[in-house]
Amino acid sequence: MAPCIYTSNTHLSQDDNSRFRYMNLFPDRISRAPFTKTSNSLDGDDEDVWIKMVEEAQSDVEQEPILSSYYYSSVTSHRSLDTALANILSVKLSTLTLPSSTLFEVFTSVLQESPEIIGSAKQDLLAAKERDPACLSYVQCFLSFKGFLACQAHRIAHKLWTQDRKILALLIQNRVSEAYAVDIHPGAKIGRGVLLDHATGVVIGETAVVGDNVSILHDVTLGGTGKQCGDRHPKIGDGVLIGAGSCILGNITIGEGAKVGSGSVVLKDVPPRTTAVGNPARLIGGKENPKRVDKIPGLTMDQTSYLTQWSDYVI
Repeated sequence: MAPCIYTSNTHLSQDDNSRFRYMNLFPDRISRAPFTKTSNSLDGDDEDVWIKMVEEAQSDVEQEPILSSYYYSSVTSHRSLDTALANILSVKLSTLTLPSSTLFEVFTSVLQESPEIIGSAKQDLLAAKERDPACLSYVQCFLSFKGFLACQAHRIAHKLWTQDRKILALLIQNRVSEAYAVDIHPGAKIGRGVLLDHATGVVIGETAVVGDNVSILHDVTLGGTGKQCGDRHPKIGDGVLIGAGSCILGNITIGEGAKVGSGSVVLKDVPPRTTAVGNPARLIGGKENPKRVDKIPGLTMDQTSYLTQWSDYVI
């Protein structure tokens, strides 16, 4: 973070009359030019997430001026989302022997050559804002939600993995695990619009695949069943919701729009638009005629509607 020196009582700005005069310790990562709309968006969203983030950051600083330096170095000093993301990840994941300047160089290089990562990051921000009632703003998610940050670090590590830079990719995985208690192997494939809600204890194995618009709560494992090699981890379809504490094990498929109840242990395929609960997991409505989910659970975040199907559910 760039330290600040109090100079006057004027409103915070980036000109010579600014309230804070910054000594830039990382000149390669901060630009004083006005922020611009990033060209990395692949979706043509009506609302550009980066511009909205900067506006939210400026509003937060007005409410809490003591955070001016933090918001400046993390958000408002950057031209676009890619450098801001590289910056915050490099600071969060750095150690005494792995300086943030080294990580920033790696992250910036990957993000510049892979604009699809920023497109996915925007979709993840939208997902958090739309699905998590605890998410107050895009900038809050960007700065504070470790599920979001862990997912973006994984996207970078996965790119390095595909480039056969596996040592560096595994190093990033290790640092994310230590910093965020989220362990995603860099070989795993993760889609867009993914929400890791709370995220603590999430483990995703090397050959796992997670589709688009998937919501995963804390303490979820997408793992193997033993010491098998090769393709050995779950495949999660688009729009799936996975409840807290669930274990999905083996090279099985969770169908599009399915729901896995909290605490379930799933060892077999789950058909699309159905709900699996229990240990071992079973389908609500039975295997022959399972109850179908009307709405996409990964978007609705509805974790309890299946309880109406339990004739023996009594408190």
